Amino acid sequence: YWYSTKASFCSCSKGWGRKRSWWIIIDAAVKYPEVEEFNHSYHACGVIATIAFLMINAVSNGQVRGDSYSEGCLGQTGARIWLFIGFMMAFGSLIASMWILFGGYVVKEKAVVYPGIAVFFQNAFIFFGGLVFKFGRTEDLWQ
Repeated sequence: YWYSTKASFCSCSKGWGRKRSWWIIIDAAVKYPEVEEFNHSYHACGVIATIAFLMINAVSNGQVRGDSYSEGCLGQTGARIWLFIGFMMAFGSLIASMWILFGGYVVKEKAVVYPGIAVFFQNAFIFFGGLVFKFGRTEDLWQ
């Protein structure tokens, strides 16, 4: 019985595998609903990291180099500024998640550390996923 239930659950959730960084923080929020164990304002780090992920990957490498983008409000300079702000938001959310982990859970020696670990891993996965998606692709097929 357990095996058939598990198999049917896995077959209906095949499309959810790409959004695993948010599942980590959802698990922590469901497991620790009290504010004393997991402050819900910590979700802001993940939101900022997701916005930064979208900002970083909205600009192609050709736009930053000036190869394929000369129109618009600021042209190549605008694309570089947009990318710089996206990277600053991504680094900031990653650093903030480390501060939440260590300052909010490890140093205070709380009995439950998992929510801090979940916040950190969520932001780390979003950050490194954004880097892989930005620099690990070829854009030759797009042109």
